[in-house]
Amino acid sequence: MINNKIDFNLNDVRVAYDKLKNYVVKTPVHRCYNPLIEKHLGNQAELYFKLELLQRTGTFKARGALNSALNCTPEQIQHGFTAVSAGNHAIATAFVAQMMETTAKVVMIKGANPLRVDKCRQYGGEIVFADDAHKAFDLVKQIESSGYTFLHPFDGRSVSIGTATLGLEFIEQVVGLDAIVLAVGGGGLASGVSMVVKTILPDCRVYGVEPEGADTMYRSFKSGRPETVDQVTTIADSLGAPYVLPYSFSLCRKYVNKVVLVNETEIKKAMSMMLSDLHLMVEPAGAVALAAVLNPLKQELKNKKVGVIVCGSNIDLNTYLDHIRSPLS
Repeated sequence: MINNKIDFNLNDVRVAYDKLKNYVVKTPVHRCYNPLIEKHLGNQAELYFKLELLQRTGTFKARGALNSALNCTPEQIQHGFTAVSAGNHAIATAFVAQMMETTAKVVMIKGANPLRVDKCRQYGGEIVFADDAHKAFDLVKQIESSGYTFLHPFDGRSVSIGTATLGLEFIEQVVGLDAIVLAVGGGGLASGVSMVVKTILPDCRVYGVEPEGADTMYRSFKSGRPETVDQVTTIADSLGAPYVLPYSFSLCRKYVNKVVLVNETEIKKAMSMMLSDLHLMVEPAGAVALAAVLNPLKQELKNKKVGVIVCGSNIDLNTYLDHIRSPLS
């Protein structure tokens, strides 16, 4: 297990960014010009998409996994890496293992998107399948006990510092953002991005977004403590963390202004809009932030300069078409 003490600061993020830039892509930002956006947000609104779906491995996950691995000892690296994932973090872990010339044995949920399974194997990952997320975490503990080094998908200092590099990059690319909207699963992305944004731009609001069927962080914000869900039911399966853990929760509670929920119809409509207007084929998780901008957050973001993180795109064509062709009401 990697040591993950809780404290880190902006200098830690900048040091990590200097290390990661040799391995990851500085993903572009695209400003969206769309009459529908003006209708929802007002004609003074500006909407900027951070296209992290163009990151190596297809999602932001490469940042946290790489930063975690770069903080491992040579012995930990030699023993190989293990992880648990709906797919995206498994891909990132296999990618990291390949980069560091070691092995990866990862646990994925049965029924994981076939494109994610294929991509993980293309990077040399060995995959073990579990029936559900809770069983997956139990199984990965067994693999870890055999000597593999566990790279957590969303919790811990190294993960949050890794994802914080995305936030640092974004606010340097677009000056003067009033708000940033991003997807939340276990909170790895939100914890890092919100910390760096609030440190540099304390008046910039940070909004987390979850699907209604995977609302662990939303429940945790309401109760004031990390919560668990018994079952995840959403097409945004890569946001399906079965529980929130203390480290990522503590950072999110400190730096994220609000967590909102979107339903499946809102996610599908956002996916369709991103295809028609941005020519982007995103997985459901990559569309939840836009879904929130156009629905529960539209009044709060009226005439604001808003950043939206498009977190990933690892989905096969048939599944994607099934989602956007299915009934939207």
